[in-house]
Amino acid sequence: MNELWEFIENNLQITYILILAIFVGIEVIKSIPAVLHTPLMSGANALSGVVIVGAILVMLHADPTDYVALSLGFVAVVLGVVNVVGGFAVTDRMLQMFKRKK
Repeated sequence: MNELWEFIENNLQITYILILAIFVGIEVIKSIPAVLHTPLMSGANALSGVVIVGAILVMLHADPTDYVALSLGFVAVVLGVVNVVGGFAVTDRMLQMFKRKK
């Protein structure tokens, strides 16, 4: 846990940029019209797939005693999988709206 606090203290500017990027991302996503939602979700699913593969590769090359790297890799894999599954569910639901009803 001390390693995490030291990393944050040593990289305070990067932490501020990350927090600012989160707020900017939320504002940008809120202003996207519904018509563009499905294509953007497809792109997000592709990026999440890359995150999953990258996290697995990082975990494979991490030192088995480096619990911070392994924990962050595990969290990245879990969040990436949740994002991909949720994205496919939302995309499928949106595409169902455009199908003709019998």
